[in-house]
Amino acid sequence: MAGNGGGGGGRRHCSGVLESLEGCFTGFLIVLLEWHAQVRRRLLPLLRRQRMAVLAAPVVAAVLLLTWAAYGEAQYVLYKDATKPVEARVTDLLARMTLAEKIGQMTQIERQVASPQVLKDYFIGSLLSGGGSVPRKQATAAEWVSMVSDFQKGSLSTRLGIPMIYGIDAVHGHNNVYGATIFPHNVALGATRDPNLVKRIGAATALEVRATGIQYAFAPCIAVCRDPRWGRCYESYSEDHRIVQAMTELIPGLQGDVPANFTSGMPYVAGKNNVAACAKHFVGDGGTQNGVNEDNTIIDRRGLMTIHMPAYLNALQKGVSTVMISYSSWNGIKMHANHDLVTRYLKDRLNFKGFTISDWEGIDRITTPAGSNYSYSVQAGVLAGIDMIMVPNNYQSFISILTSHVNNGIIPMSRIDDAVTRILRVKFTMGLFENPMPDSSMADQLGKKEHRDLAREAVRKSLVLLKNGKTSDKPMLPLSKKAPKILVAGSHADNLGYQCGGWTIEWQGDTGRITVGMTILDAVKAAVDPSTTVVFAENPDADFVKNGGFSYAIVVVGEHPYTETKGDSLNLTIPDPGPSTVATVCGAAQCATVLISGRPVVVQPFLGAMDALVAAWLPGTEGQGVTDVLFGDYGFTGKLPRTWFKSVDQLPMNYGDAHYDPLFPLGFGLTTQPRTY
Repeated sequence: MAGNGGGGGGRRHCSGVLESLEGCFTGFLIVLLEWHAQVRRRLLPLLRRQRMAVLAAPVVAAVLLLTWAAYGEAQYVLYKDATKPVEARVTDLLARMTLAEKIGQMTQIERQVASPQVLKDYFIGSLLSGGGSVPRKQATAAEWVSMVSDFQKGSLSTRLGIPMIYGIDAVHGHNNVYGATIFPHNVALGATRDPNLVKRIGAATALEVRATGIQYAFAPCIAVCRDPRWGRCYESYSEDHRIVQAMTELIPGLQGDVPANFTSGMPYVAGKNNVAACAKHFVGDGGTQNGVNEDNTIIDRRGLMTIHMPAYLNALQKGVSTVMISYSSWNGIKMHANHDLVTRYLKDRLNFKGFTISDWEGIDRITTPAGSNYSYSVQAGVLAGIDMIMVPNNYQSFISILTSHVNNGIIPMSRIDDAVTRILRVKFTMGLFENPMPDSSMADQLGKKEHRDLAREAVRKSLVLLKNGKTSDKPMLPLSKKAPKILVAGSHADNLGYQCGGWTIEWQGDTGRITVGMTILDAVKAAVDPSTTVVFAENPDADFVKNGGFSYAIVVVGEHPYTETKGDSLNLTIPDPGPSTVATVCGAAQCATVLISGRPVVVQPFLGAMDALVAAWLPGTEGQGVTDVLFGDYGFTGKLPRTWFKSVDQLPMNYGDAHYDPLFPLGFGLTTQPRTY
């Protein structure tokens, strides 16, 4: 107390004749009482009359009680009281906020343009890491925690101390982070038909995300991909909305199970071991014409509601905290500017009470070309009902324009208050005010063995056996572990980056040993008998194969990594030298082909040459999940989550279409029994 104004005032009252301990104490009480007008009016005369006397003990006690009660009353702040209902805390905090503080909460910026001072000066509500945006290459969990902590300190140093929420694309595990467990992409999980498995993956992912201090995952993608030419088709669980609906179990995995009396549409996050989830991309992103990314979904309202909307109802029933708006359009209207669907349907009719968030520069793309009229884009996006804007870089311009729109009456304060109410509701619900700082003790959750075992389970359950033997009575699989000599070939056999696909370490993915994991070649070597010789030749010639004395060959080929628009494809062919490797090896030896891809691709021209064909999708870091099934430790159980076409000329073609004539139909998948050794 000696260092503040109260202490100095106490000394002034203790000067001169007030040299006794009792007098000094009385003078100090006078200063305290002067802080509260009501108490001063009632008790100050009493204290001054007894200034030179020792106060009776009962009087001292009464004064102390009244003084501290008055002091406590003056200091009490409702929104900081964790015992109060969330809605009361939101209302109290919102009433204290300035326009600048409110708009700051609506602003999400990329970590590369952020600093603790920026968060403090602009009251920034959220940060994110885009694909490949990391503290440093191969950063540890501790380095992530340190970075997030520094940013959070900037937020907590503001007048009201509102914590920021940090978001990241954890779409198949904590895929931006070196050493994290990389699970199979969603298309593979759709092949498992196992919602409980997906829920467990969500829980493991939440722990790994929290291990780096991050509280918000931009997952799950609940798009219903209706055309495999779309570059994001692997982010979709299926062409069948019923499978997608079932896989929304990722949400309670990430966030925790909602309580029994839960109201659909309210956000829910169970605790510090969970993260806020994000259902995306609202709505119809998987139905664009010819599968062109961010393009136009042409479908009537009934079709939109029966194919693309159902999974959002499941997401809301499971307490999803946020919904990300799609880049795409519905019948020519940009979703980022669609007030009818974002506000009237999602918020009003479905009673969604969490917050909506734009995609990366999503409002910029309301206009063509993108960003050509940013003032209009801000107006249209916010009025459509988007609550948090993933700016992500030019935040000063966004804040300035939105402030001007409010001050000029273009955007009403009620719209701002609605947005901020929703953002604060999520932050209070997830306990961010009580536990804003990362927990460094969770670092051991990153890449944990139990999580890798879970990913391995997911891989083996996701594999779909499309062909097994040149004739049905002579199956090739499962393979023998005790063959004298085997060949492993193909561009994807020993390439962890290819095996993981896009959204892994980098936005577009990468090639080589990009993180910690086991390639399929590694897994083959680990699985076979010590007496078996394993030879790897990425693209061998025919003579090498014919004269090698191989019992059989495993050929691993497929697509190269891609993300979003860069993955759009009109031909859906396997890149070279994949087809020639298959033709060469399978023409000279008995071969099982393992196809690494995010979607069905053209295989009919060389299907006849293969003895076995396995759709392995994009399995992630745990290559042993592939060999678990190839060698018969487990049987094949996966079923196609989408139709496998004969020719791209048939596309789009989905189950139930009048022209349905697939190579392999939705739900197809041969089975095998485990081998007894």
